[in-house]
Amino acid sequence: MNLKKLLSDFRENIAFVLVIVGVFAGLALVAWLCERFLMKDRRKLTPARYVAYMAMFAALAGALMYIEIPMVFLAPDFYKLDFSEIPVLICAFSMGPTAGVVCEFLKIMLKLLLKGTTTAFVGDFANFAVGCSMVLPASVIYNTRRTFKRAVVALVAGGLAMTVFGSLFNAVYLIPAFATLYGVPLETIIAMAQAVNSHVSSVTTMAALCVAPFNLIKAVLVSLVTLPLYKRVKKLVRLDA
Repeated sequence: MNLKKLLSDFRENIAFVLVIVGVFAGLALVAWLCERFLMKDRRKLTPARYVAYMAMFAALAGALMYIEIPMVFLAPDFYKLDFSEIPVLICAFSMGPTAGVVCEFLKIMLKLLLKGTTTAFVGDFANFAVGCSMVLPASVIYNTRRTFKRAVVALVAGGLAMTVFGSLFNAVYLIPAFATLYGVPLETIIAMAQAVNSHVSSVTTMAALCVAPFNLIKAVLVSLVTLPLYKRVKKLVRLDA
């Protein structure tokens, strides 16, 4: 039933889906170029182990997407906090930025196949793109020198990137796209944000006062969990340390 609904939604939003595919291809290319020119001395996993570990991390991330926490004191209730970036970050730290981007994409596809979309794909695309805005720079920074201090720097940089990019992307594209594809007047969405923060008066102020704090809190929480876990997970599954 979910697959039929997903295919129906796909047909209705084909142009938006093509944008998603294009963004994924662009991010994957950037990640691959970073690996090619910045991480030449990295040890490579065999193809079988690479696929197996990526599938494992994507499955964990997809499962964590089912645990959603509305942050109603910060943003409208359709903004929900989840911790699916934790396995993706561990994957990217262990296997490189390309694996991180692909893992982020696979977790979204898994969630869509099992649960479908309730946001006309906009929320799913936001989760992917904004997640990659943290995972990609963090994994590139960490994989150029794999130390604990570099991991801290990488997570701080990735968190700041996600906060800034997420706010701008919501203001310029995601919020208007959600209004169009979901059939909700933009004024209604702004009013929902205004009910949370009375200083919101436009899409721009909504992004700055609701989305930015939401993404910053998510980045901090995800980083605090990832930092003590990533080395332990790599040793547990015998990934290259």
